[in-house]
Amino acid sequence: MSELPNDPSNSAPVEATQELTELLADIASTVPLARTALAGATDLKRLEEVRVEFLGKKSKLSDFSTRMGALSKEEKPVAGKILNARKGEITALFKQRQDELEARELEQRLVRESVDITLPGLRTIRGNRHPVALVAQQVTEIFTSMGFRLESGPEIETEWFNFDALNMTDDHPARDMQDTLYTERGHVLRTHTSPTQIRSMLKLGAPLAVITTGRVYRNDSDATHSPMFHQMEGLLVDENISVGHLKGTLTTFLKALFGENVKVRLRPSFFPFTEPSIEVDVWNEQRKGWMEVLGSGMVHPNVLRNGGVDPEKYTGFAFGLGLDRLAMVKYGIPDLRLLFENDLRFLRQFA
Repeated sequence: MSELPNDPSNSAPVEATQELTELLADIASTVPLARTALAGATDLKRLEEVRVEFLGKKSKLSDFSTRMGALSKEEKPVAGKILNARKGEITALFKQRQDELEARELEQRLVRESVDITLPGLRTIRGNRHPVALVAQQVTEIFTSMGFRLESGPEIETEWFNFDALNMTDDHPARDMQDTLYTERGHVLRTHTSPTQIRSMLKLGAPLAVITTGRVYRNDSDATHSPMFHQMEGLLVDENISVGHLKGTLTTFLKALFGENVKVRLRPSFFPFTEPSIEVDVWNEQRKGWMEVLGSGMVHPNVLRNGGVDPEKYTGFAFGLGLDRLAMVKYGIPDLRLLFENDLRFLRQFA
Protein backbone atom coordinates (compact mmCIF):
# COMPACT_ATOMS: atom_id res chain seq x y z
CA MET A 1 0.00 0.00 0.00
CA SER A 2 1.15 3.57 -0.67
CA GLU A 3 1.08 6.34 1.84
CA LEU A 4 -1.88 8.77 1.85
CA PRO A 5 -1.24 12.37 0.78
CA ASN A 6 -0.62 14.78 3.61
CA ASP A 7 -3.79 15.35 5.65
CA PRO A 8 -3.70 18.13 8.26
CA SER A 9 -6.31 16.29 10.32
CA ASN A 10 -4.03 13.28 10.76
CA SER A 11 -1.04 13.39 13.09
CA ALA A 12 0.50 10.45 11.27
CA PRO A 13 0.46 9.28 7.64
CA VAL A 14 -2.25 6.82 6.60
CA GLU A 15 -1.58 4.08 4.11
CA ALA A 16 -3.85 4.24 1.01
CA THR A 17 -6.11 1.35 0.10
CA GLN A 18 -6.64 0.26 -3.51
CA GLU A 19 -10.10 1.90 -3.52
CA LEU A 20 -8.65 5.23 -2.46
CA THR A 21 -5.79 5.02 -4.94
CA GLU A 22 -8.14 4.35 -7.86
CA LEU A 23 -10.53 7.10 -6.76
CA LEU A 24 -7.77 9.70 -6.48
CA ALA A 25 -6.41 8.70 -9.89
CA ASP A 26 -9.88 9.10 -11.45
CA ILE A 27 -10.34 12.48 -9.74
CA ALA A 28 -6.96 13.68 -11.04
CA SER A 29 -7.76 12.59 -14.61
CA THR A 30 -11.02 14.59 -14.60
CA VAL A 31 -9.26 17.97 -14.72
CA PRO A 32 -7.52 17.51 -18.09
CA LEU A 33 -10.70 15.99 -19.51
CA ALA A 34 -12.68 19.03 -18.37
CA ARG A 35 -10.01 21.37 -19.71
CA THR A 36 -10.20 19.72 -23.15
CA ALA A 37 -14.02 19.77 -23.16
CA LEU A 38 -14.12 23.44 -22.15
CA ALA A 39 -11.65 24.38 -24.87
CA GLY A 40 -13.86 22.62 -27.42
CA ALA A 41 -16.99 24.54 -26.35
CA THR A 42 -17.38 27.24 -29.00
CA ASP A 43 -20.68 28.73 -27.81
CA LEU A 44 -22.58 29.21 -24.57
CA LYS A 45 -25.00 26.39 -25.33
CA ARG A 46 -22.20 23.84 -25.66
CA LEU A 47 -20.49 25.34 -22.60
CA GLU A 48 -23.60 24.66 -20.52
CA GLU A 49 -23.58 21.03 -21.66
CA VAL A 50 -19.96 20.71 -20.49
CA ARG A 51 -20.84 22.26 -17.14
CA VAL A 52 -23.63 19.75 -16.60
CA GLU A 53 -21.27 16.91 -17.61
CA PHE A 54 -18.57 17.80 -15.06
CA LEU A 55 -20.32 19.90 -12.38
CA GLY A 56 -24.01 18.92 -12.55
CA LYS A 57 -25.94 16.77 -10.07
CA LYS A 58 -25.29 13.65 -12.16
CA SER A 59 -21.76 14.59 -13.24
CA LYS A 60 -18.48 12.73 -12.89
CA LEU A 61 -17.60 14.64 -9.70
CA SER A 62 -20.94 13.69 -8.14
CA ASP A 63 -20.17 10.08 -8.95
CA PHE A 64 -16.87 10.41 -7.07
CA SER A 65 -18.75 11.63 -3.99
CA THR A 66 -20.85 8.46 -4.15
CA ARG A 67 -17.74 6.26 -4.38
CA MET A 68 -16.30 7.92 -1.28
CA GLY A 69 -18.90 6.03 0.76
CA ALA A 70 -16.80 2.88 0.44
CA LEU A 71 -13.73 4.52 2.01
CA SER A 72 -12.66 4.27 5.63
CA LYS A 73 -13.21 7.03 8.15
CA GLU A 74 -9.56 8.07 7.87
CA GLU A 75 -9.60 8.10 4.03
CA LYS A 76 -12.79 10.12 3.50
CA PRO A 77 -11.43 13.53 4.68
CA VAL A 78 -8.36 13.19 2.50
CA ALA A 79 -10.35 12.18 -0.59
CA GLY A 80 -12.94 14.90 0.10
CA LYS A 81 -10.29 17.59 0.29
CA ILE A 82 -8.76 16.53 -3.02
CA LEU A 83 -12.19 16.23 -4.69
CA ASN A 84 -13.16 19.75 -3.57
CA ALA A 85 -9.84 21.12 -4.83
CA ARG A 86 -10.35 19.57 -8.27
CA LYS A 87 -14.00 20.76 -8.34
CA GLY A 88 -12.85 24.29 -7.56
CA GLU A 89 -10.25 24.08 -10.31
CA ILE A 90 -12.81 22.93 -12.89
CA THR A 91 -15.27 25.61 -11.74
CA ALA A 92 -12.59 28.26 -12.23
CA LEU A 93 -11.82 26.91 -15.71
CA PHE A 94 -15.55 26.99 -16.56
CA LYS A 95 -15.92 30.60 -15.38
CA GLN A 96 -12.88 31.65 -17.40
CA ARG A 97 -14.25 30.01 -20.55
CA GLN A 98 -17.71 31.48 -19.93
CA ASP A 99 -16.27 35.01 -19.71
CA GLU A 100 -14.36 34.44 -22.96
CA LEU A 101 -17.43 33.22 -24.87
CA GLU A 102 -19.73 35.95 -23.51
CA ALA A 103 -17.21 38.61 -24.50
CA ARG A 104 -16.91 37.12 -28.00
CA GLU A 105 -20.69 36.87 -28.47
CA LEU A 106 -21.13 40.47 -27.30
CA GLU A 107 -18.52 41.63 -29.78
CA GLN A 108 -20.20 39.71 -32.59
CA ARG A 109 -23.58 41.12 -31.61
CA LEU A 110 -22.27 44.67 -31.61
CA VAL A 111 -20.89 44.14 -35.10
CA ARG A 112 -24.10 42.48 -36.29
CA GLU A 113 -26.40 45.13 -34.84
CA SER A 114 -24.26 48.14 -35.57
CA VAL A 115 -26.02 51.15 -37.07
CA ASP A 116 -24.48 53.49 -39.58
CA ILE A 117 -25.69 56.84 -38.28
CA THR A 118 -24.68 58.49 -41.56
CA LEU A 119 -27.41 56.59 -43.44
CA PRO A 120 -30.78 58.31 -43.96
CA GLY A 121 -33.52 57.23 -41.57
CA LEU A 122 -36.25 54.80 -42.52
CA ARG A 123 -39.46 56.49 -43.61
CA THR A 124 -42.43 55.71 -41.40
CA ILE A 125 -45.66 55.38 -43.36
CA ARG A 126 -48.42 57.20 -41.50
CA GLY A 127 -52.08 56.43 -41.84
CA ASN A 128 -54.54 58.95 -43.20
CA ARG A 129 -58.26 59.54 -43.42
CA HIS A 130 -60.31 57.75 -46.05
CA PRO A 131 -61.52 60.09 -48.84
CA VAL A 132 -65.14 59.57 -47.76
CA ALA A 133 -64.20 60.46 -44.18
CA LEU A 134 -62.41 63.57 -45.45
CA VAL A 135 -65.49 64.69 -47.36
CA ALA A 136 -67.78 63.90 -44.41
CA GLN A 137 -65.61 66.04 -42.16
CA GLN A 138 -65.59 68.94 -44.61
CA VAL A 139 -69.33 68.76 -45.21
CA THR A 140 -70.05 68.63 -41.49
CA GLU A 141 -67.83 71.65 -40.83
CA ILE A 142 -69.53 73.63 -43.58
CA PHE A 143 -73.06 72.99 -42.33
CA THR A 144 -72.25 73.39 -38.63
CA SER A 145 -70.70 76.76 -39.51
CA MET A 146 -74.15 77.67 -40.92
CA GLY A 147 -75.78 76.77 -37.61
CA PHE A 148 -76.86 73.19 -38.28
CA ARG A 149 -76.74 70.72 -35.39
CA LEU A 150 -75.30 67.23 -35.79
CA GLU A 151 -77.71 64.39 -34.92
CA SER A 152 -77.58 60.62 -35.40
CA GLY A 153 -79.95 57.69 -35.88
CA PRO A 154 -79.86 53.88 -35.91
CA GLU A 155 -78.81 51.89 -38.97
CA ILE A 156 -81.51 49.27 -38.33
CA GLU A 157 -84.78 51.16 -38.62
CA THR A 158 -88.45 50.36 -38.29
CA GLU A 159 -90.45 50.51 -41.50
CA TRP A 160 -92.47 53.34 -39.97
CA PHE A 161 -89.45 55.64 -39.58
CA ASN A 162 -87.83 54.51 -42.84
CA PHE A 163 -90.97 54.63 -45.01
CA ASP A 164 -94.36 55.41 -43.47
CA ALA A 165 -93.42 58.58 -41.60
CA LEU A 166 -91.73 59.87 -44.76
CA ASN A 167 -94.96 59.70 -46.74
CA MET A 168 -94.08 56.50 -48.61
CA THR A 169 -97.16 54.40 -49.29
CA ASP A 170 -97.14 50.62 -49.18
CA ASP A 171 -96.93 50.40 -52.98
CA HIS A 172 -94.00 52.84 -53.35
CA PRO A 173 -91.12 51.32 -55.43
CA ALA A 174 -88.59 52.09 -52.68
CA ARG A 175 -90.27 49.49 -50.49
CA ASP A 176 -89.69 46.71 -53.00
CA MET A 177 -87.62 43.78 -51.71
CA GLN A 178 -85.23 44.23 -54.67
CA ASP A 179 -84.06 47.58 -53.23
CA THR A 180 -84.47 47.20 -49.49
CA LEU A 181 -82.60 44.82 -47.19
CA TYR A 182 -85.02 43.53 -44.55
CA THR A 183 -83.73 42.19 -41.23
CA GLU A 184 -86.77 41.02 -39.27
CA ARG A 185 -90.46 41.71 -39.45
CA GLY A 186 -91.05 45.44 -39.36
CA HIS A 187 -87.34 46.35 -39.51
CA VAL A 188 -84.93 47.17 -42.35
CA LEU A 189 -81.38 48.29 -42.89
CA ARG A 190 -82.10 51.95 -43.45
CA THR A 191 -82.16 52.85 -47.12
CA HIS A 192 -81.42 56.52 -46.47
CA THR A 193 -80.62 58.87 -43.58
CA SER A 194 -84.03 60.55 -43.93
CA PRO A 195 -85.54 58.77 -40.86
CA THR A 196 -83.41 61.13 -38.78
CA GLN A 197 -85.70 63.94 -39.97
CA ILE A 198 -88.61 62.40 -38.07
CA ARG A 199 -86.53 61.47 -35.04
CA SER A 200 -85.07 64.99 -34.83
CA MET A 201 -88.46 66.71 -35.05
CA LEU A 202 -89.92 64.42 -32.41
CA LYS A 203 -86.91 65.04 -30.18
CA LEU A 204 -86.25 68.77 -30.72
CA GLY A 205 -89.51 70.20 -32.06
CA ALA A 206 -89.48 73.31 -34.24
CA PRO A 207 -87.69 75.48 -35.23
CA LEU A 208 -84.61 73.33 -35.86
CA ALA A 209 -81.68 72.89 -38.23
CA VAL A 210 -80.00 69.48 -38.12
CA ILE A 211 -77.69 67.28 -40.19
CA THR A 212 -76.73 63.63 -39.84
CA THR A 213 -74.17 61.39 -41.53
CA GLY A 214 -73.99 57.62 -41.67
CA ARG A 215 -74.08 54.37 -43.59
CA VAL A 216 -77.14 53.34 -45.59
CA TYR A 217 -77.94 50.12 -47.46
CA ARG A 218 -79.54 49.18 -50.77
CA ASN A 219 -79.41 46.08 -52.93
CA ASP A 220 -77.47 47.69 -55.76
CA SER A 221 -73.88 47.52 -57.02
CA ASP A 222 -72.05 48.93 -60.07
CA ALA A 223 -69.49 51.62 -60.95
CA THR A 224 -71.61 54.35 -59.33
CA HIS A 225 -73.63 52.34 -56.77
CA SER A 226 -72.74 50.24 -53.75
CA PRO A 227 -74.89 48.04 -51.46
CA MET A 228 -73.48 50.03 -48.55
CA PHE A 229 -72.73 53.72 -48.98
CA HIS A 230 -72.67 56.95 -47.02
CA GLN A 231 -75.20 59.78 -46.90
CA MET A 232 -75.69 63.08 -45.19
CA GLU A 233 -79.17 64.30 -44.36
CA GLY A 234 -80.13 67.88 -43.66
CA LEU A 235 -83.34 69.40 -42.33
CA LEU A 236 -84.28 73.00 -41.58
CA VAL A 237 -87.74 73.87 -40.23
CA ASP A 238 -88.88 77.36 -39.25
CA GLU A 239 -91.51 79.92 -40.10
CA ASN A 240 -91.64 81.29 -43.66
CA ILE A 241 -88.95 78.99 -45.13
CA SER A 242 -89.03 78.94 -48.94
CA VAL A 243 -87.34 77.32 -51.94
CA GLY A 244 -85.10 80.39 -52.07
CA HIS A 245 -83.63 79.45 -48.70
CA LEU A 246 -83.06 75.92 -49.97
CA LYS A 247 -81.31 77.08 -53.15
CA GLY A 248 -79.15 79.59 -51.31
CA THR A 249 -78.10 77.09 -48.66
CA LEU A 250 -77.16 74.33 -51.12
CA THR A 251 -75.36 76.67 -53.53
CA THR A 252 -73.35 78.15 -50.67
CA PHE A 253 -72.48 74.66 -49.48
CA LEU A 254 -71.34 73.38 -52.90
CA LYS A 255 -69.18 76.44 -53.51
CA ALA A 256 -67.56 76.02 -50.10
CA LEU A 257 -66.85 72.37 -50.90
CA PHE A 258 -65.78 72.54 -54.56
CA GLY A 259 -64.77 76.19 -54.99
CA GLU A 260 -66.46 79.30 -56.28
CA ASN A 261 -66.26 78.14 -59.91
CA VAL A 262 -68.17 74.91 -59.40
CA LYS A 263 -70.95 74.31 -61.94
CA VAL A 264 -74.26 73.55 -60.20
CA ARG A 265 -77.53 72.50 -61.82
CA LEU A 266 -80.95 72.30 -60.15
CA ARG A 267 -83.76 70.38 -61.81
CA PRO A 268 -87.22 69.25 -60.77
CA SER A 269 -87.73 65.73 -59.46
CA PHE A 270 -90.03 63.73 -57.22
CA PHE A 271 -89.61 62.42 -53.68
CA PRO A 272 -92.62 61.38 -51.61
CA PHE A 273 -91.35 63.30 -48.56
CA THR A 274 -90.84 66.68 -50.29
CA GLU A 275 -93.03 68.93 -52.42
CA PRO A 276 -91.69 70.44 -54.62
CA SER A 277 -88.64 68.19 -55.04
CA ILE A 278 -85.30 69.22 -56.56
CA GLU A 279 -82.31 67.24 -57.80
CA VAL A 280 -78.91 68.96 -57.61
CA ASP A 281 -76.10 68.05 -60.01
CA VAL A 282 -72.50 69.20 -60.29
CA TRP A 283 -70.25 68.96 -63.33
CA ASN A 284 -67.83 66.03 -63.10
CA GLU A 285 -64.74 66.93 -65.10
CA GLN A 286 -63.36 63.37 -64.85
CA ARG A 287 -66.47 61.85 -66.45
CA LYS A 288 -67.21 64.89 -68.62
CA GLY A 289 -70.81 65.03 -67.56
CA TRP A 290 -73.28 66.03 -64.87
CA MET A 291 -73.42 63.92 -61.74
CA GLU A 292 -76.28 63.90 -59.28
CA VAL A 293 -74.95 64.66 -55.80
CA LEU A 294 -78.07 65.31 -53.76
CA GLY A 295 -81.82 65.31 -53.68
CA SER A 296 -83.78 67.99 -51.88
CA GLY A 297 -87.08 69.79 -51.61
CA MET A 298 -89.59 71.46 -49.34
CA VAL A 299 -90.70 69.14 -46.55
CA HIS A 300 -94.09 67.58 -47.29
CA PRO A 301 -96.82 68.62 -44.80
CA ASN A 302 -97.49 64.96 -43.94
CA VAL A 303 -93.84 64.52 -42.92
CA LEU A 304 -94.05 67.58 -40.68
CA ARG A 305 -97.18 66.17 -39.03
CA ASN A 306 -95.52 62.78 -38.48
CA GLY A 307 -92.65 64.65 -36.79
CA GLY A 308 -95.04 66.46 -34.47
CA VAL A 309 -94.69 69.84 -36.24
CA ASP A 310 -97.67 71.99 -37.29
CA PRO A 311 -97.47 72.48 -41.12
CA GLU A 312 -99.84 75.46 -40.84
CA LYS A 313 -97.21 77.36 -38.84
CA TYR A 314 -93.91 75.94 -40.05
CA THR A 315 -92.33 75.08 -43.38
CA GLY A 316 -88.92 73.64 -44.08
CA PHE A 317 -86.56 72.11 -46.54
CA ALA A 318 -84.64 68.84 -46.48
CA PHE A 319 -81.78 67.43 -48.49
CA GLY A 320 -79.87 64.18 -48.74
CA LEU A 321 -76.51 63.84 -50.39
CA GLY A 322 -74.22 60.94 -51.19
CA LEU A 323 -70.86 61.41 -49.52
CA ASP A 324 -69.30 58.77 -51.76
CA ARG A 325 -70.38 60.57 -54.91
CA LEU A 326 -69.16 63.88 -53.53
CA ALA A 327 -65.78 62.25 -52.94
CA MET A 328 -65.79 60.98 -56.54
CA VAL A 329 -66.44 64.47 -57.89
CA LYS A 330 -64.07 66.26 -55.53
CA TYR A 331 -61.12 63.91 -56.08
CA GLY A 332 -61.83 62.81 -59.66
CA ILE A 333 -62.45 59.15 -58.76
CA PRO A 334 -63.83 57.28 -61.80
CA ASP A 335 -65.27 54.20 -60.07
CA LEU A 336 -67.16 54.09 -56.77
CA ARG A 337 -65.81 50.61 -56.03
CA LEU A 338 -62.31 52.03 -55.54
CA LEU A 339 -63.53 53.53 -52.28
CA PHE A 340 -64.23 50.10 -50.79
CA GLU A 341 -61.37 47.93 -52.11
CA ASN A 342 -58.86 49.04 -49.44
CA ASP A 343 -56.04 49.34 -51.98
CA LEU A 344 -53.28 51.20 -50.11
CA ARG A 345 -51.85 52.52 -53.38
CA PHE A 346 -55.17 54.29 -53.95
CA LEU A 347 -55.77 55.42 -50.36
CA ARG A 348 -52.28 56.90 -49.83
CA GLN A 349 -53.01 59.51 -52.48
CA PHE A 350 -55.25 61.26 -49.92
CA ALA A 351 -52.63 61.59 -47.17
